[in-house]
Amino acid sequence: MTAALDWPGFGQISLAALLFLCLAATLAGTVDAVVGGGGLINVPALLLVAPGGEPLFALATNKIASVVGTSAALHTYVRQTTIDWPSALPMASAAFAGAVGGAAVAGALAPGVLNAVVLVALVGVGLYTWRKPELGAAETSKLTRPAQIAVMASGGALIGFYDGLAGPGAGTFLVFLLVGVVGFAFLRASATAKLVNVSMNLGALLYFIPAGKVLWGLGLVLALCNVTGAVFGARMAVRRGSAFVRRVFLTVVVALVVGLGWKAAIG
Repeated sequence: MTAALDWPGFGQISLAALLFLCLAATLAGTVDAVVGGGGLINVPALLLVAPGGEPLFALATNKIASVVGTSAALHTYVRQTTIDWPSALPMASAAFAGAVGGAAVAGALAPGVLNAVVLVALVGVGLYTWRKPELGAAETSKLTRPAQIAVMASGGALIGFYDGLAGPGAGTFLVFLLVGVVGFAFLRASATAKLVNVSMNLGALLYFIPAGKVLWGLGLVLALCNVTGAVFGARMAVRRGSAFVRRVFLTVVVALVVGLGWKAAIG
């Protein structure tokens, strides 16, 4: 169980480590399908196991699992709820371009700086959402149509760039942008965020694959686990509605704040 596997594309991890990563990928898929934030589970698990012996292998391999699992969640949402395609597609395209740029400079920015900025932003997001229980309960038109498309596209580009840097909580920021700024209900926001997430993950892979950082064997196994969790999570979100998604959103925000705060405290 603890001996390194010599399977190609698995980064010399043990069978015990593989089982641990499969459990993490399944849970990450469930959480990510509801409200984003699956990377909070999957990325630390991969970094702990350290397949390939280099952090970029973990980050790149996670994108394989994420893009497959998020695509499965998106398919479930599309069958059950409505996505505003004319505004969602420009947002997804901008996020794709942002993620390519973020992946290209991954590691160039001091992690401490990025973590501090994100930690402050997450605290603000959490407090704002908690203090407004009506937020995201129903659709509210906050912007004109041109302004909505512009805000979604520019926000998608920025969050995509952050996601390319492997920053935690990109999906959570997407949901908050769509709920707090654009005026979507939590359920539609989560469905739209899945489309943008797929685009971001593909953008990052566009950089990571030619760089030879993807462990395909491990990535495909984790993708299957992620799909299982993603389909379950998306169905649960659709069945239980925006109030449930809001509760999960706040839980994920608190977990991200605790995780990043602990990381900052230990340096």
